[in-house]
Amino acid sequence: MSAMVTRFPPSPTGFLHIGGARTALFNWLLARANGGHFVLRIEDTDKARSTEEMTQAILDGMTWLGLDWDEGPYFQSQRTERYNEAIEQLIASGRAYYCECSTEEVDAMREKARQEGRKPKYDGSCRAKNLAPGEGRVVRFKAPSGTCAWKDMVKGDMAMEYEEMVDDFIIRRADGSPMYNLAVVVDDADMGMTHILRGEDHLSNTPKQIALYEALGFTVPRFGHVPMIFGNDKKKLSKRHGAMSVMEYEKMGFLPEAVRNYLVRLGWGHGDDEFFTMDELLKVFSTDGLNSSPAMFDVKKLESVNAHYIKEADVERLVGLLDRHLKDLGITASHDTLAQIVPLYQPRAVTMADMAEQCAFFLVDDDTLEYDEKAVKKHLKPAARELLAEVRAMLADLPEFTEEALDAALNGFVEQKEIKFGKIAQPIRVAVTGRTFSPGLHETLFVLGKDKTLARMDRALAL
Repeated sequence: MSAMVTRFPPSPTGFLHIGGARTALFNWLLARANGGHFVLRIEDTDKARSTEEMTQAILDGMTWLGLDWDEGPYFQSQRTERYNEAIEQLIASGRAYYCECSTEEVDAMREKARQEGRKPKYDGSCRAKNLAPGEGRVVRFKAPSGTCAWKDMVKGDMAMEYEEMVDDFIIRRADGSPMYNLAVVVDDADMGMTHILRGEDHLSNTPKQIALYEALGFTVPRFGHVPMIFGNDKKKLSKRHGAMSVMEYEKMGFLPEAVRNYLVRLGWGHGDDEFFTMDELLKVFSTDGLNSSPAMFDVKKLESVNAHYIKEADVERLVGLLDRHLKDLGITASHDTLAQIVPLYQPRAVTMADMAEQCAFFLVDDDTLEYDEKAVKKHLKPAARELLAEVRAMLADLPEFTEEALDAALNGFVEQKEIKFGKIAQPIRVAVTGRTFSPGLHETLFVLGKDKTLARMDRALAL
């Protein structure tokens, strides 16, 4: 039995979005889990809309997600000669013909059929004309009759009547460029595709492509059509649902393994398991786990998955990611400082960009720290300021500024004053961070260090 071969064939007319990334991931996993090959092909026949920038963005997105390819990237724009060979083969065998009908004439045919209660299709006017090549003439494929049947990897047994689904469709435009269905069939056959997972929106193309495979004498691969992804309002996924470029998620501070894990769960499952390492996925992934019902994209759920992976991640790796996101905010910090900060935020950060914003107060100059006015009014009232001044004096006298020493000193202070810890916690927090939330207080003071802690308390007392 030949090795399994799958592919991902994006069009460089836009960035790699969530739907395309999921398709790529499913095909990649199917190949890798079965010891097969994964091929990347760029379908750039739309010259007006395809750009090198979009091509690079797709490659970047694939690389970031960890979806490497064994062959390619191949470019359809470089294979026109091969498509024409296949078209000439179809013409010579009587399976395709030249058509001189104008767009207006074809529209009229379809409108007439519609008014008569028939399927709005091209009526085959040029089938028997035996036309030669000529200006303005397209090439049409002679649609077969009968039933097109296949066993779908997701939907099970499928059957469609050619008369219902397929007319004599165009395979080469008047300008000589090949149409999608012809090009993709030739590519998939030449590149040895055995299994094709794709979106349900391609379902109407499948009978056309199977007919072309058979007419060209190619082996028909196995098809699988995964349901579309919808927003949590059950409407087609759009930007308002979070359907952005994959690399936008990278900029927002999501981890690739989190996005990958979330994507694979959009339409695939393995029991009640929620989180998978890549090794685990390669052991358990199969088309049996693909769902036939639509998947719902939920940004909040993606954030929850990302938070899980941040908690599990290596600190050293997160230090590098945090440094990059801090630089986006115009903030620089030493490696050692960031190595102290990361563990404070791992249990609570949703994204790395979120972590950068939350920890920025540690790293700004003391005299540029911004104070939340409401927090100052609420927690730095005269009585609180008196306590803050006493705490400041106590901290200044500490011989050691360690987490243990700070914890003991602050707890000893509230015991001596016979007050609750909250009476000093929020005034101190607002004084040194400018706001009412931060990691543990003694941990925060330790990472800030004695000099910055005292300087910020002085500034708060002078507000």
